[in-house]
Amino acid sequence: MSRYLDMVDHPSHVKKLTLDQLGKLATEVRHDLITKLATNGGHLGPNLGVVELTIALHHVFSTPKDKFVWDVSHQCYVHKILTGRKDRFHTIRTTDGLNGFALRTESEHDCYGAGHAGTALSAALGMAAARDQRKGDEHVVCIFGDAALTNGISFEALNNIGHTTKRFIGILNDNEWSIAKNVGAIATYLGKLTTNPRYNKLTRDFAAWIKRLPKGELALKLGHKAEEFMKSAATAVSLEQNPTPMESDGRGGHGSSVLFEEMGVRYLGPIDGHDLPLLISTLEFAKTFDQPIVIHILTQKGRGYDAAMQHPEKFHGLGPYDITTGDTPAPKPGTPPAYQDVFGQAMVKLASKDKTLVGITAAMPSGTGMKALEKALPGQYYDVGIAEEHAVLFAAGMATMGFHPCVAIYSTFLQRAFDCIMHDVALQDLPVMFCMDRGGLSANDGPTHHGLFDISYLRCVPNIIAMSPKDEDELVDMMFTALNTKHPTFIRYPRGAAEGVPIKDQPKMLEIGQAEVIQNFANTRGQKVAIFALGNMMKVGREAAKMLSADGFDVALVNPRFTKPIDAELTEHYGKVADVVVTLEDHVLPGGYGSSVLELFNTKRIHTPVVRIGWPDAFIEHASTVDHLRNKYGLTAARTVADVKACFTLPSEEPRSASQPPKTIRPV
Repeated sequence: MSRYLDMVDHPSHVKKLTLDQLGKLATEVRHDLITKLATNGGHLGPNLGVVELTIALHHVFSTPKDKFVWDVSHQCYVHKILTGRKDRFHTIRTTDGLNGFALRTESEHDCYGAGHAGTALSAALGMAAARDQRKGDEHVVCIFGDAALTNGISFEALNNIGHTTKRFIGILNDNEWSIAKNVGAIATYLGKLTTNPRYNKLTRDFAAWIKRLPKGELALKLGHKAEEFMKSAATAVSLEQNPTPMESDGRGGHGSSVLFEEMGVRYLGPIDGHDLPLLISTLEFAKTFDQPIVIHILTQKGRGYDAAMQHPEKFHGLGPYDITTGDTPAPKPGTPPAYQDVFGQAMVKLASKDKTLVGITAAMPSGTGMKALEKALPGQYYDVGIAEEHAVLFAAGMATMGFHPCVAIYSTFLQRAFDCIMHDVALQDLPVMFCMDRGGLSANDGPTHHGLFDISYLRCVPNIIAMSPKDEDELVDMMFTALNTKHPTFIRYPRGAAEGVPIKDQPKMLEIGQAEVIQNFANTRGQKVAIFALGNMMKVGREAAKMLSADGFDVALVNPRFTKPIDAELTEHYGKVADVVVTLEDHVLPGGYGSSVLELFNTKRIHTPVVRIGWPDAFIEHASTVDHLRNKYGLTAARTVADVKACFTLPSEEPRSASQPPKTIRPV
């Protein structure tokens, strides 16, 4: 049986369908989302919520000429399906498949890429300004979620829209969720907008415009009674306790205003984000409007799939699942707990004994493991929304009052708070603990989510202590050490299952800047190789040590633990007695742990060859597994052994492929 989706190979084909056919297309798209994502997982809930919106956008506008800017862009799956990528949709987030986010190099219909929240309004405004400069006629449409309004960058953009352009269309997709339930005053404010309707001039403008269309009177009644729709089509509420509905010129009266309109952006809504005829009519109106406008739509995250609607946090982004039940596969027996869960349980244990320890997350309670603290000790838990800069500053403020805050944020998301780390925490030498999940690859998500730069961006910051555990027991030791240290501390650890090492009942204090010797030289007659394997690269280090020992090398294996300060005395010792030193790190090579070893050797005039194994100076693509990418880029024991052996041969005897990351080797 043919489907309407089978006929859509280009967004222009969406324009040819009738309203009834568009409704059937929406059903077919939902079916594809639910069935095809079940195999590999993905951001199911957000995409089920924007099916009608995306169809309406492509029915009204024309990409790639018109520009759609998606905030975060994990909700652009439907957009990908409608823009010539439906035959490859089953490959999304897999090796050599479609990216899980908008990607400029993937399609001309992806005008802007993003994986972090809060970027879309500013980027879209930049596009609109560029269009105005060259007197273009294309439309720029920004689709941003209510969660993006907890991010400061969004307000910086809103502050400038009305002064920069007269033609800007924003779509506020309000589903009351980011990953977890939205928090704070903005969420409360948007809730008031949906329950306190009143008339204003924009309402009458919209009604008059609709009535001029063929069957316009009927259009007003689709999905809503005409009167009810008109009362909610342009909402403005008082922020006072007892708002009084009143007429408005669009700017609002005393004590009664809309946030957007106070910033010079006209506001229309809230409207039903699943009512296709209403969405299409509203977007057609927005195309003709001569002022910046934000359309507030109400959607349901996970709409059309009961399991996703019942568990919106789980189905925001997940792995494979059973279509019938929504259940995800149980871990294989014996699978170690995930690092995030080890962190969460350790937070509960430590915080129950020390009331100065508080946990702070930026809208990631489940992903960071902080959910355990929220449940066990809610009085020592804060969720600040998608506001990483605020999270760091908030922690700094608490630290000045005798508390020891722990900020749990993905490594990649902490990048945007670098200035706050430098200016507010490190400069004042405040005891804030940063637990940086996803230090390393987030394979399915790709370059926006890989945590491959934190060692580099933290090494230059004075006063800090930075650590990376080899296993879950050492993670807890590092958290305990950080809690008892009066300086900024950073702990990076990877995504996924830990090593299966038992955790001690009582964690121990680590001596700051002291490495751990796992295996010393055996003083055989073999050439000496000292391997420094940082964090989760210890497994690769052990394997490489075993392989080199089997080939007659005398191998020492060291767990560096600290990336700042490094153990200078131990590193210098091995640099002087070894024939080759190897550094292994799940991080980019420029500015990473290996760079700190090279800098030390330069200072101490040590000329021992250094083989650095890590990620190249590039943004690493997504793939199905971490192992695939490690094999491709040479973060393996076999590559380590080959590079060590190359130090004892002429450089010309060991050619390197272009895909291999650079290494530093000085002639012996």
